[in-house]
Amino acid sequence: MSARSRNATPDVSTRRMILDLLKRGGPADARSLAPRLKRTPMAVRLHLYALEGDGLVSPREERRRSRGRPAKLWRLTPDADALFPDSHADLTLGLLEATRTALGEAGLRKVLAALSWQQAQAYSRKIPARAPLSRRLAALAEIRNEEGYMTELRRLQDGSHVLIENHCAICAAAKACPGLCQAEMDTFCTVLGPAAVVSRTEHLLAGGRRCVYRVVPAASGRAGTTGRQRRPGARRNVGNEEPWATS
Repeated sequence: MSARSRNATPDVSTRRMILDLLKRGGPADARSLAPRLKRTPMAVRLHLYALEGDGLVSPREERRRSRGRPAKLWRLTPDADALFPDSHADLTLGLLEATRTALGEAGLRKVLAALSWQQAQAYSRKIPARAPLSRRLAALAEIRNEEGYMTELRRLQDGSHVLIENHCAICAAAKACPGLCQAEMDTFCTVLGPAAVVSRTEHLLAGGRRCVYRVVPAASGRAGTTGRQRRPGARRNVGNEEPWATS
């Protein structure tokens, strides 16, 4: 933010809240943001214009369903991503490149499989082993939120769940090594076990605004047990990726 923006602490706090809301909820207009910020729409617009001046948000007009002026929806710019955590980006990128150089692509895949296995073991120590699927999902969402993924968990009417990650805490590394995304999927499948079928339905690196995972109870799975944990490199049956997103 500009020097002028940083001098007024209340303004900085409000603008940070606006950025967080846009990160979690996607594009929005001043009128819809105002109640959540406990500000008037006019006050919110002034903050949005200041953020636009800092290069952190940009507007786009969209036609309303009803008659009237088009709505001005605000969205984050790529520069705004720098304000959200990216876990040790430079170190991670360096290690990935060094691994690829030393061991080749096959070696890198083995390293990612081992990483997924270790992460699943760490998660499993924090997730109740014999709890229902919904409780295990809630625990997984809490862990991911603590790691900076701005996670939400929603239950749908058909009994399935969606795990939404509004921020990628390893985005720079994932762009350089898409295998990290598959390792993440493998970790979720291992932790949730055979009682769940996991599919990625929105992908940040594929042009989505966030990563969304749909978790469906497996017809033959028992909701109260966890699955046999995979060894690094072992394959697991997961749901196919499909175009699907939450509203």
